[in-house]
Amino acid sequence: MKMVLSQRQREELNKAVADYLDSAGYKDALEAFKREANMSDESDRKYAGLLEKKWTSVIRLQKKVMELEAKLSEAEKEFIEGAPTRNKRSPAEWIPRPPEKFTLSGHRGTINRVIFHPVYTLAVSASEDATIKIWDFETGEFERTLKGHTSAVQDMALDPAGKLLVSCGADMSVKLWDFQTYECVKTMHGHEHNVSSVCFLPGGDFVLSSSRDKTIKMWEVSSGYCVKTFSGHREWVRMVRSCADGSMIASCSNDQTVRVWQVQSGECKVEMRDHDHVVECIAWAPDTAHSAINEAAGNDNKIGTLAGPFLASGSRDKTIKVWDVGTGLCLFNLVGHDNWVRGLAFHPGGKYLTSASDDKTLRVWDLRNKRCMKTLEAHSHFCTTLDFHRSSPCVVTGGVDQVLKVWECR
Repeated sequence: MKMVLSQRQREELNKAVADYLDSAGYKDALEAFKREANMSDESDRKYAGLLEKKWTSVIRLQKKVMELEAKLSEAEKEFIEGAPTRNKRSPAEWIPRPPEKFTLSGHRGTINRVIFHPVYTLAVSASEDATIKIWDFETGEFERTLKGHTSAVQDMALDPAGKLLVSCGADMSVKLWDFQTYECVKTMHGHEHNVSSVCFLPGGDFVLSSSRDKTIKMWEVSSGYCVKTFSGHREWVRMVRSCADGSMIASCSNDQTVRVWQVQSGECKVEMRDHDHVVECIAWAPDTAHSAINEAAGNDNKIGTLAGPFLASGSRDKTIKVWDVGTGLCLFNLVGHDNWVRGLAFHPGGKYLTSASDDKTLRVWDLRNKRCMKTLEAHSHFCTTLDFHRSSPCVVTGGVDQVLKVWECR
């Protein structure tokens, strides 16, 4: 058998083996080994314990190699499955995958909200630094800053055509911006405390805002007048969102409830209480998600197919709940985040729900199986907000680390 060791390496190995036999008390074997290896009797201290050290380090390296091989095979599998040309997955099944396409920095405070423009390749971010910034998410270029708020900008929304932007902030104001000239065209006052959330009704003629003053207000875009106030929450109203046809709005609050209101009458249709802590965020399920939600609710669903509409809510109790608005029942929970759930967005394809959390992750939930199918270590600090583009395979996230990240879906 051809030895691969050099003469010097062989001598060192023999000395290490001899030291091991000596320290283990195998005297006869040691004498026989020395005779056959033509070794002298003197021992060298530098070889003490060398064989054991080499042995343990080899095992440690083997373990490391196996871990790296497992990671490599997972990455290869993800690459193959993620590439549409290899495994024919439709865009309805593409999900955000690491690494991020862009990391966009420029804000000097926590990013409270990120949204995509419905028409252009633009993402918009609102921050504690009292500014709104516009970015091109295809090139990663910074476009411009909108200044006007005198305190933290808490939320914002674009109208369906993408021509008007509404924003709100801790300065108790709601502002309307012309998204073509980037001028602030109206400032609406009426809330008595921090305004935490805004959204347009689908027609684009009315804006809704929710506040720490426990109310939700409805504003007419053309006149800037408050035309309705929804009262009922007992604490800070964190978020307000309109359903697809604009007939109902949902809100969530520090009072640990989710409420659904009739827009026309201003009455609370249903109050849903199942969370054990502040409810931070809500999202209406698109029609495409109805079959997956019905399947997930299947076993507990004694009354056949539910017609919806459905709503998801995320809370500081670290859970996400999916509700049937018609009955006011919680259909199922999604459990897995290690900290507050701060943002929710449904995948346009309807099979998945994405969430952002203070555990710094972006998670993708398979609705049908009620499980987390992907966890992305998204930010170096709390992940506060996310948005899913309606037509491009893109997700954007923002966090306390003051950066936006753009994630490609594959």
